[in-house]
Parts: sequence; C-alpha cells; structure tokens
Amino acid sequence: MSKARDVVVLVGSLRKDSLNRKMANALEALAPPELKLEIVEIGQLPFYNQDLEAEAAPPAWKDFRQRVARADAVLFVTPEYNRSVPAVLKNAIDVGSRPYGRSVWNAKPGAIVSVSPGAIAAFGANHHLRQSLTFLNILAMQQPEAYIGGADKLFDADGTLVNEDSQKFLQSFMQAFSAWIANFLENSPGVQG
Repeated sequence: MSKARDVVVLVGSLRKDSLNRKMANALEALAPPELKLEIVEIGQLPFYNQDLEAEAAPPAWKDFRQRVARADAVLFVTPEYNRSVPAVLKNAIDVGSRPYGRSVWNAKPGAIVSVSPGAIAAFGANHHLRQSLTFLNILAMQQPEAYIGGADKLFDADGTLVNEDSQKFLQSFMQAFSAWIANFLENSPGVQG
C-alpha cells in the first residue's frame, strides 16, 4: 500500500471537555501508520430537512458529504443519550444518507467505539448505531467490540489517555480496524483501495 487509508472520525459529543473527543484523539495517536484519522466536525450541520434540498443544499452539507465520500472508512466515537446516539450524530448520518440514492456511506467499512463514564459503557448507543449502519450499508467491524466505561478515569488533566490496559486494548482495536479496512477494500469489486 502506497498511502495511508483515509479514515473520517465522527465524534458524537459537542461538549468542550468531551470524553469522546479525548478518546478520538487517543485513537488517532494509537492508530497504525497505515491509517490517517481526521476528526470531521458535525456540530455545524443544519438539521436535515428535505425541503432544504429543493433548491440547493446548505454548503455545510455539501462539504460534509464531499469529505465523507472521499474517505476510505469511517470511525464513530459516541456517548449514549437515552439508550441511543446523540442527535448531532444521527443528524450527520441523515445528512450523509441523502439525497436518496446518493448516500456517501454506501459500502464503506466502519467501526464504533462507545465511551461513557458509566459502567455499561454506552452499550445501547453502540448497538442502536449498528442498526442504522446496517441499513446504510456501512460494513461495521464486529470484533473486537469497543465499549469504554469509566472513561472519566482514563485521561490525565491534559486529555492524554494514561490507562495502560486501555491503551493496549485500543491499539489492538485499531490494528484490527486497519485489517478490516484493508480486507474490505482489497476484496470488494469496484471499490478503490
């Protein structure tokens, strides 16, 4: 492989001191060199409304769709809100799935990391997101699964992941994701790798 795989990272939390953003940054640092991760901001996307497509889609939608379309893969890092994904993440998914028949998600490999200070580690959000990804034809990595609980104790004051066990696990997760992407892109007809 001559160049690193382009992976867009969508963070489902907009909070300034977000554990999910800290985790996304940690995943970028732990990723193998064959992956290039970039957090793509989603907080500025207007809520999806089909009426806005009638004349010209909002520029933020166009930019987002173009960026995701260029990517080789997508990594979702999400908290759990009321046993589901946050509205900002669901909106980004909806924006990328339209107009009908031109979804930027189609046939992309993906993965999910759910992050929470709680013990169940955003399990509900992780699985609810998987339902949407199945419909959108994003091929989400099944194993290893990444449910990161107690996340408020994993980072130092600067936002650096300091828990060694978590570092080892997440590094192996990113190695598996890299292999998942490579296997998909190398074995899927019509998909450029």
